[in-house]
Amino acid sequence: MGLPYKSVSAIALGGAYLLSSRRVVIGPEIGFLAAFSTLWLFQFLCWVVWEVILYPNYFSPLIGLPEPTGNSLFMGQYARIAREPTGMPALDWINSIPNDGLIRYKALFNQERLLVTNPKALAEVLVSKNYDFQKPYQIRFSIGRILGIGVLLAEGDEHKVQRRNLMPAFAFRHIKDLYSVFWSKSREVVQAMTDEVLLDAKKPENLNLDGKKDTAVMEVGGWASRVTLDIIGVAGLGRDFGAIKDPNTELNQTYQFLFKPSRQARILALLGMLLPGWILERLPVKRNEDVMAAAGVIRATCADLIRDKKQKLARLREKGGLGEEAADVDILSVALESGGFTDENLVDQLMTFLAAGHETTATSMTWAVYMLARYPDIQARLRKEIRERLPSPVSDASTVSSLDIDHMPYLNAVCNEVLRYYGPVPMTLRQAACDTSIQGHFVPKGTRVMITPWAINKSIQMWGQDALQFNPDRWMPDGEGDKKAASGGATSNYAFMTFLHGPRSCIGQAFAKAEFACLLAAWVGRFSFELHNKEEMDESKVVIKGGVTARPANGMHVRATVVEGW
Repeated sequence: MGLPYKSVSAIALGGAYLLSSRRVVIGPEIGFLAAFSTLWLFQFLCWVVWEVILYPNYFSPLIGLPEPTGNSLFMGQYARIAREPTGMPALDWINSIPNDGLIRYKALFNQERLLVTNPKALAEVLVSKNYDFQKPYQIRFSIGRILGIGVLLAEGDEHKVQRRNLMPAFAFRHIKDLYSVFWSKSREVVQAMTDEVLLDAKKPENLNLDGKKDTAVMEVGGWASRVTLDIIGVAGLGRDFGAIKDPNTELNQTYQFLFKPSRQARILALLGMLLPGWILERLPVKRNEDVMAAAGVIRATCADLIRDKKQKLARLREKGGLGEEAADVDILSVALESGGFTDENLVDQLMTFLAAGHETTATSMTWAVYMLARYPDIQARLRKEIRERLPSPVSDASTVSSLDIDHMPYLNAVCNEVLRYYGPVPMTLRQAACDTSIQGHFVPKGTRVMITPWAINKSIQMWGQDALQFNPDRWMPDGEGDKKAASGGATSNYAFMTFLHGPRSCIGQAFAKAEFACLLAAWVGRFSFELHNKEEMDESKVVIKGGVTARPANGMHVRATVVEGW
């Protein structure tokens, strides 16, 4: 519940006028500004007492739902939430607190949160009542500056129209034709990584590293971001950004900055719980200036893409659709051909797909390398399948199809398990847009609802006793055939929340999974990965940074060895 600024200010203005004009005589004479400030502050203090103490502890209709113990008097569970990676407290609660689909907990200043925990409750929030639950305004504002108000952040009828106009770009008949693009970029990045490893292996600090040749320490997160940015550029927007060849391109550096957490960013996020977006945006702090500058770079790039694509489509129309240039089926072309977007909204869509389309898959690649380095037997088994069934990425003529990737059960099992175990987006928020209910429990307007893939994806209730273990075999076909391979053995399809479900599910799910499989196949086929810091064998020692995605705070440094013979 946010402070009703307009009402508070209106009452303070009216009261100040009456008091300062002596139309109402109460006590000594007081000036207008002093009266306004006093009345505004008094109302603010009353609001704080109501919101922080009285409402959550005595009057909330959510009182009585299961909740964790150990609440702070004024800060609820915030100390733990701030201390641990996003989603980790929820993972503990979902597996330790008996509940029937909802867990109530208190966050900063005792603000109430509802954690959704079972399939029926998730189905209500995401499907049957999905437009009752919207992204909070503060989230739309803060992320919207970077992602634009595209299909990811649009709400209601606007979202329906945008998604309908974009769906043809993500149809399977189109995605299957992009595998060759994914593999081409995988080959390019593998060759660049190989060159770097072979060059760095000759440096004194890497000579005879653990007695191995052709081995060097590599930070894989940066490589993952560069190749996924290039892929979304070529396959999604029709332009190669060249980030693999040059990590210092303006666009790549812009995103590296935006996704790097800072102290000011965290402070602004906290202030966003009290202040409206238009005030936050105008605070004279460096983070605001930097975000505005970065957003300007991204917007200018997107506007340039739209202009170029419009010119190309105009040439095609002049030729009657014939000639050497073929009509494109990338995201931008489909959006333009639909006629359902203004140029400004098209910029928002491109901003969404540029950021979300590369950062999430890059995060998955980072965690995949980490888990395979932790489990060398799984890595060796995966490499064996890859080398038996796919061409070498260092061959200039090699290519793969959707059938090639689909017929690799262990590759798909590993990809699915990484996406389950370390979903790139650990948590997403919704806010009740009206008085509604979940599982028969009344949910008042304004209540924050937490959907936490990092908790749901490891729910013992839905995944069984090995839910907290990394086990790709759970996705391998057995006596149950494709059913087990598709579900991972979970009791419900809502047990796997990495891409959400319903009308707000990830529109690019098929794109992302295909891209991920191609990249991982090329990387694991070419390199053997070991952890550089042996302490990271213990997952609890890995520091995870907060933000939209969850990535290692200090990067993921591994020992990469070029494996010959492929």
